[in-house]
Amino acid sequence: MRFRGPFMHHRSIAVYDRFLANLSTILTKTEAHCAARNIKPEAMLTFRLFPDMFPFIRQVQLACDFAARAAARLAGEEPKGFPDTETTFAELQDRIRAARGYMAGFDAARFDGAEARMVTLKMRGQEVSMTGENFLNLYSLPQFHFHLTTAYNILRHNGVELGKGDYMGAA
Repeated sequence: MRFRGPFMHHRSIAVYDRFLANLSTILTKTEAHCAARNIKPEAMLTFRLFPDMFPFIRQVQLACDFAARAAARLAGEEPKGFPDTETTFAELQDRIRAARGYMAGFDAARFDGAEARMVTLKMRGQEVSMTGENFLNLYSLPQFHFHLTTAYNILRHNGVELGKGDYMGAA
């Protein structure tokens, strides 16, 4: 199936925005969980599932980055960088708001031809090019959901009462 401009916009921006909004809600629940159980926020924010994996903060940063960078690349622009300076729940909420605001600046018309537009990025020191459709379906969305799911799993592992509905959001 071939996706066209407005559909590419909907397939990317709408998905990223919805799940980042869900992540924001999850962060709010996590902060309340920490407060109710007298858990230092840093314990949750710096937790990693395994020593060679990124900590929670980095998982949230990367989910935001994959969403925001995809919006720019699919619109044919160079992505804006976001500094990785967050150390608190409030700062992560700001990061999510910034990514969502940045994506909101890309209207559907800017995605005309996005499915065929070549996207080039560096992966493991090599330049890799692919069509916008392949970039979205085979790279960006899977990367986004990997980091989002890992963040969710870190919280579940640490006892935050979350369920599938928190991840998926309201229908």
